[in-house]
Amino acid sequence: MLKVGLTGGIGAGKSEVSRRLVACGAVLIDADRIAREVVEPGTPGLAAVVDAFGTEILTADGRLDRPRLGSIVFADPERLAVLNAIVHPLVGARSRELEEAAAEDAVVVHDVPLLTENGLAPLYDLVIVVDASAATQLDRLVGLRGMSEEDARARMAAQATRERRREIADIVIDNDVPLAELEKRVEDVWSELVHRASRRSSAE
Repeated sequence: MLKVGLTGGIGAGKSEVSRRLVACGAVLIDADRIAREVVEPGTPGLAAVVDAFGTEILTADGRLDRPRLGSIVFADPERLAVLNAIVHPLVGARSRELEEAAAEDAVVVHDVPLLTENGLAPLYDLVIVVDASAATQLDRLVGLRGMSEEDARARMAAQATRERRREIADIVIDNDVPLAELEKRVEDVWSELVHRASRRSSAE
């Protein structure tokens, strides 16, 4: 098994890269998706978040109001740290379960938005960083996701800098390019991952 950490700043296009890696044959473990699952109604995770932030972060039907919670934590590093301390251990435990269920020769890609911020690079055999300029990130967040420019900038500022992400990267995928170029780059990266996985399986 080859364990790959995939990360990138918000709006850099990491989800597009992960989709293409899955199409190539990767096993994807998506930390964002798991983070949503562990705070579904009725879970201990949601109960802990409500204890920390109050019932005002719930919708009328008892689900987590993500935009409201986001507006609270991304403007306050201390409150963001409180949320992370609740959610991250739950996400880590579920991620390990999914990884253990993968085939021995699989390329397992962990899609982890805060990999750099949380110092998680040593957990993986290699780290892929999807990189895009701040202007590109902002355009995507405002134009495609409908965020206000203020919210988009606050979320970008709450994450590691491009330089910090690139420092921990074994492979950088530039996503300031047309989709056709991105597709070719991902295919090349996939070939390298398969080669590394094969060498690793042989060595074991």
